[in-house]
Amino acid sequence: MPQIVQVAAITLATLGTGAVTMSVMNEDIPDLEVPQGPWISSGALDDRSFEILGRDENSGAVFDGLLAFRNGTFQSADCQEYCNFGWSDYLTKEIDGVVHFTTTAACPEAPHTVVFYGQVKGDDIALELTWTTRRWYWTNQIVMTATGAMVPTTGARAEG
Repeated sequence: MPQIVQVAAITLATLGTGAVTMSVMNEDIPDLEVPQGPWISSGALDDRSFEILGRDENSGAVFDGLLAFRNGTFQSADCQEYCNFGWSDYLTKEIDGVVHFTTTAACPEAPHTVVFYGQVKGDDIALELTWTTRRWYWTNQIVMTATGAMVPTTGARAEG
């Protein structure tokens, strides 16, 4: 009997006897936990862009990219290039002269969610982020940290 037919026969026999319980549940991995606080939509970082250099905490892979803030929205050029994330609303709070920000970006074409949490002090930025891909059969998460500095803007929106 061809192997595929044998596998099908065994599967049907097993299912018919109720001897197997299948689970398609996937253990989820939570997104980056952002500190609680009085988050507001202030536009405090509007018209600023930052060139960042970061590292994947698990693999050590290095990445660089551009982050832009415009009209109360945020965009990562890398996210835009990878999956057309677009612009996402961002929230801020100020603590001792440091602007803290957070945003959650979702890819409209695939199950990717990126949560950013960062601090801007003067022209410098530091941030943490998680890039989580959730599928019914697995969840994968990339945890990154990055630092960078403000770059001059020309008034044009980052497009990837």
